[in-house]
Amino acid sequence: MNARHLRAFVPGLSRLFPPGHVAILRLYGPIAGGARTADWIELVRRLRESRRVPAVVLDIDSPGGSATASDDMFLALERLAAKKPLVAAIRGTGASGSYLAAMAARTIVAQPHAIVGSIGVISAGPRLPRLLDRLGVSVSETRAGRLKGMGAPWREETDEERAKEQAIVDAFYAAFVARVARSRRLAEERVRALATGEIWLGEQAVELGLVDEIGDLERAVELAAAAAGVPARSAPVRLRRPLLERLAGRFGVSLAAAVADEIEARLESRLRT
Repeated sequence: MNARHLRAFVPGLSRLFPPGHVAILRLYGPIAGGARTADWIELVRRLRESRRVPAVVLDIDSPGGSATASDDMFLALERLAAKKPLVAAIRGTGASGSYLAAMAARTIVAQPHAIVGSIGVISAGPRLPRLLDRLGVSVSETRAGRLKGMGAPWREETDEERAKEQAIVDAFYAAFVARVARSRRLAEERVRALATGEIWLGEQAVELGLVDEIGDLERAVELAAAAAGVPARSAPVRLRRPLLERLAGRFGVSLAAAVADEIEARLESRLRT
């Protein structure tokens, strides 16, 4: 990727990014897999390799989400933290997968009433066989492999499938607990006692050792800058969607609104007649 393409992909790292400033990397909203997570991880890599960026603050306001995507984020941030100072700031919510991401940081600050924790893993999905029976719908299933189709909603799961699903959840849970224990310098038994899936406010999280101190984003920047030996100045970085994608998004919103208006008008017309 040449310099011109890099500026288009990550404008925050172009010549417009002030050298020596702490980069603020935002982790907002649910964590889902796919292209968006891949692009976010690419941005983390660029921050790691950029000579313009002395330190990074991970600005968190996320309830978590996909276990695999959260794991990907943690690993990318761990590589970043191995090369330059990384501080996490939990402003609104830092729970589940986003709290896992924060484990890569050397220091975690949180607002006094931020939501912190939810250390746990859940796998859920609907089971619809009784509903399908009532509707007179049947599903034909042809498969090769005893556990192929595990989790299919049109039938009840078998004992073997249930055990397999639990084993996967337990493996993710064990990895989550181990990473929290290592990052927070706590015994695994202590973390397991806290890893009930519950949440705490920021002040409680400090008392429990899940967060280092109470502070805001500005405090996180000060800590990151001090660790890097630079002035406490910051600049946010973000992925910029391609022009075509942005135009398509705006067109999609307009189209959806137009379709909704047309449907409403036709329904009103039918009701009047």
